[in-house]
Order: sequence, then structure tokens, then C-alpha cells
Amino acid sequence: MAEQHLIFRSFASGSSGNCYYLGTDQYAILIDAGIPVRTIQKVLRENGLSFGKVMALLVTHDHTDHIRSAGSLGELYHIPVYSTKEVHAGMERNYGMSKKLTSASRRNIERDVPFYIPGTKFHVTAFTVPHDSSDNVGYYIEFGEGDNLVRFCLATDVGCVTPDIRHYLSAADHLVIESNHDIEM
Repeated sequence: MAEQHLIFRSFASGSSGNCYYLGTDQYAILIDAGIPVRTIQKVLRENGLSFGKVMALLVTHDHTDHIRSAGSLGELYHIPVYSTKEVHAGMERNYGMSKKLTSASRRNIERDVPFYIPGTKFHVTAFTVPHDSSDNVGYYIEFGEGDNLVRFCLATDVGCVTPDIRHYLSAADHLVIESNHDIEM
């Protein structure tokens, strides 16, 4: 089998919305969905990527600029939504997410407990990122094996680098860090 390469795209990053894509020629995941589904689909098309290959949504935290379309992706498009129980509870309370998730769409994860996303070869570990939300995690994702192992790490709203964050960042080959959060604001 031919070696697969990872494709990363940032569809949006900032207070007006956050959404990231990580995929191969065969499958993909989204990390956060703080922009409209139509915008996600448009950007995918513009980049020659298929919405039908999206196998999961990983959510970092429950602020509207990260979850606006999570309910629609989960309920209307049947894309499983992965996050901690605390983030799922926060999403339920957030009025910025009009379509709420049912238990059929929710996938609860725990920090520092690796998991696989079915239909992919992504091995994912969530880790704690301090932020003023119900809970906030970053994602460390491994893909491939042996000499072809790729380690990817994404952390958003990083106000300071903790030992836990440093551990995952230092293990990664590729980093995405969004750090516009200021705890004093």
C-alpha cells in the first residue's frame, strides 16, 4: 500500500470562529466547528477536499467560536462529536449552538487516555489546556507507524504553557498553537 500523507488546513482561527481539518486521501477529521456548515463545505470544495470523508469532529472547548456548528454536524450529518463530558455539558448550555447533540452523536473522551477514531488510523490523545471554559483540551494525534509515524499537536486558547502542554508539544512533529487568550482580559 502506498504511503499516505496528512493534509492540514486551517479554515478559521480567531474570535469569529475556529475550524481545522486533518485528513488523508481516504478520510478526515475536523477539530472545532465554530463556523457555519455551509462555510466548512465551501472551503472544503475550494481546497479539493470532500465533506463525505469527514469521520469525526473533535471539540476543544464549549465557547461558541469553537462549537457553533457542532450540533448540525452531529445531528444532521451524523458525524460523531468527540469531547470530554464537561465540554459536552457546556455545549448543552451554550445558546450559540442552536442544534443540540443527542447521545447518539456524542462520544465522551478522557484526558490522557488514547483512542482511535473508527474508519481512520488516527490515534488521538486529549490533554488539558487551561482556559476560562467548562473544560478545554488540546489534541495530540499520531498517524502511521515506524519510520512513517507522524505526530501532530493542536492546542487553542493557550494562555500559558503548562508541563502537560509542554509534554505533548515536545513529542510532536507538527504543531498548531493558537494563543490569543489573555487571562487578564
